[in-house]
Amino acid sequence: MRTFGIKEEFFIVEPLSGLPCAPPASARAELLALTAGGTGTRDEFLVCQLESNSPICTERVEALAAAQTYRHALARAAKDLGYQAVALGTPPRISDAPAVVSSGDRYRAISSLYGGLGSEHYISGLHVHVNVDDTEAGVIALNGLRRWLPALTACGSNSPYWRGTDSGFASWRNIHYRRWALHGIPPYFADMQDYEERMKLVLGADVVLDSGHVRWGARLSTMYPTLEVRVADAQLGASNSILLALVVRSLVDTSLNGAPPRFQPMPEALDLAQWQAAKFGLRGNNFDPFDGTKTSASRMLHSLMEHISDALERNGDYEYVAAGLARILERGTGAETQRRHFRKGGFSEVLENAAAAIAT
Repeated sequence: MRTFGIKEEFFIVEPLSGLPCAPPASARAELLALTAGGTGTRDEFLVCQLESNSPICTERVEALAAAQTYRHALARAAKDLGYQAVALGTPPRISDAPAVVSSGDRYRAISSLYGGLGSEHYISGLHVHVNVDDTEAGVIALNGLRRWLPALTACGSNSPYWRGTDSGFASWRNIHYRRWALHGIPPYFADMQDYEERMKLVLGADVVLDSGHVRWGARLSTMYPTLEVRVADAQLGASNSILLALVVRSLVDTSLNGAPPRFQPMPEALDLAQWQAAKFGLRGNNFDPFDGTKTSASRMLHSLMEHISDALERNGDYEYVAAGLARILERGTGAETQRRHFRKGGFSEVLENAAAAIAT
């Protein structure tokens, strides 16, 4: 069974104002030292953010337990320090002052290169890592799953608000990312040599600092023997994070255990599909990965389940994923949940629900 892990990004907010905040050094050090459920903590680009790094998992149950245990511990540690931890793709409100960037040479280099983009980089995501045997297998898996990235974007949308107003998008985080160098859907690679030649060109560009700045929605990691998918926003609850991770693992499995797809979507079609997924989430037309036509969200998810059903069955995840996708389709994504709570009680309600939901 193929192993996987997740990285989740969280905002630390001030409870009364709901604004992301920069904890003093002692409090930040305490948060960065947090370990729970085999999951560690590291800093992120902004001081108001943290990133969790899960253990390498094989079974769904262990992955969910690790994520929930860590999130419970993070919520408790933040509360003890007078803050709240929330898993939102974008915070509903941010300060008018430039963001405080974390210390470190790499973060300073990013801030210097990207200027105003970095000063408002208030975005948090879910990154799923799935083990691949080698680069050649990774390239095959990238080619196989790239068409499904808009579907994952739609399911993982959880960032409707930006600077105190509704952005009009389900995933504003994904739209925000489009302003950075080398974003979106990765190209189709003819073979491993083609991949290596393209990466050499990319990494030689003056606006790509290192492999960590290859911001495609899916990429091969240079730190781990994994394929990383990074289109989903940070998820309100741990259960959705694990649901999306299981879908990604099954997409990788399916890509490596079946015949290459005969239909290859045009790059501009996938680019439009990604934008459309960020706009509507699961409440609008979507892109059919099999033939490139418009389709409803329910039909797209039905196609997804058909595509990965064998892998899900082999991994023992079919019922969990089927129920999870049905739940998101019926109750809505994180973006829709946020909007429901906003209608009830404004941004205070949104943030209170996010703080309560962090370990669900």
